[in-house]
Amino acid sequence: MGMTMTQKILAAHAGLPEVKAGQLIEAGLDLVLGNDITSPVAINEMKKMKDQTVFDKEKIALVMDHFIPNKDIKSAENCKCCRDFANVHGITNYFDVGDMGIEHALLPEKGLVTAGDAVIGADSHTCTYGALGAFSTGVGSTDMAAGMVTGKAWFKVPSALKFVLTGKPSKWVSGKDVILHIIGMIGVDGALYKSMEFTGDGVKHLTMDDRLTICNMAIEAGGKNGIFPVDETTVQYIKEHGDRPYTVYEADEDAVYDAVYTIDLAALKPTVAFPHLPENTKEMGNFEEVKIDQVVIGSCTNGRIQDIRQAAEILKGRKVAKNVRCIVIPATQSIYLQAMREGLLEIFIEAGAVVSTPTCGPCLGGYMGVLAAGERCVSTTNRNFVGRMGHVESEVYLAGPAVAAASAVTGRISAPWELGL
Repeated sequence: MGMTMTQKILAAHAGLPEVKAGQLIEAGLDLVLGNDITSPVAINEMKKMKDQTVFDKEKIALVMDHFIPNKDIKSAENCKCCRDFANVHGITNYFDVGDMGIEHALLPEKGLVTAGDAVIGADSHTCTYGALGAFSTGVGSTDMAAGMVTGKAWFKVPSALKFVLTGKPSKWVSGKDVILHIIGMIGVDGALYKSMEFTGDGVKHLTMDDRLTICNMAIEAGGKNGIFPVDETTVQYIKEHGDRPYTVYEADEDAVYDAVYTIDLAALKPTVAFPHLPENTKEMGNFEEVKIDQVVIGSCTNGRIQDIRQAAEILKGRKVAKNVRCIVIPATQSIYLQAMREGLLEIFIEAGAVVSTPTCGPCLGGYMGVLAAGERCVSTTNRNFVGRMGHVESEVYLAGPAVAAASAVTGRISAPWELGL
């Protein structure tokens, strides 16, 4: 019986010739990730262990991103805890104010993850790195602590769903629309503890930013991980962002999948997830007018340069609607700098938007865009649960950067073509 791409990576890291769905294994890790919210918990758990030394100071990444720059005393204390830990253990990949970014955009950019890696992170959206052909998944802070000490983690080998992507998406359809369509199709538990493996001739029409977005939201379908095959686009990205050796794994022709779905990318339209679940999707043109109060463009899902450029293309020469707040957050310092050099920040500011330094901030209702009761926000983030971005009576509508930017201009959920684009 053949293995899926994910199963091959796990087998290799467990030192086994093969693994099967449901099998319990202990696998070696190439990277252990934590942020300013989850790392302090892991650090405190690690203090309870007999061995309190990290397994490899080069293979741990601590990224301060959720409440950075610090919004209050508690967030400052959390970061100080991480900073002190990084200093004591000589952690090479510690990222703080000035050289930080949103973790799931920063790590690929820094070349810290590559094809064939096995990665765990104490953040549910660690599944992002499957875009590079790696196995990556979110874990709890206790598992992060154990990973930092032992360099290993226990896994139940996941079964898989196969998504065959065909065709070429139209101009305003991005990776966000693809994954929202899939989540709307299978539901928020449709891939529960399964690997979501993407393949097909349509993959070549998806940029690396698209793929990172798609894998980022695998968890919103309940997925253990999302993963793309390694092609020329992947290899080019890997070589541009680092020099680590990589390994290409391919699914066997007789690999077993719980289900196979075929999706014609050319048939997709910009899609919005209505409150209060990512599965509550509607295509543009298939719902009544929804007036909004705020737009957020950014996050680990859609804060990359492709997203920033697309939003700027729509906002250029236009104004944010009266009574709408538009917040743009480039995901890393590098993306921020690139956007500045391309004149994109000027476009946003002239349009009446504000631009923030990299932070997760508003995505989890932390700061930089918390919603009041009754307010509605179109956001390029990944979750729209009750109270996710603020008051329990607020509403979050998930969309790609094109819809988000167009909506900022009209003051209601809108598609770019409503602006003549």
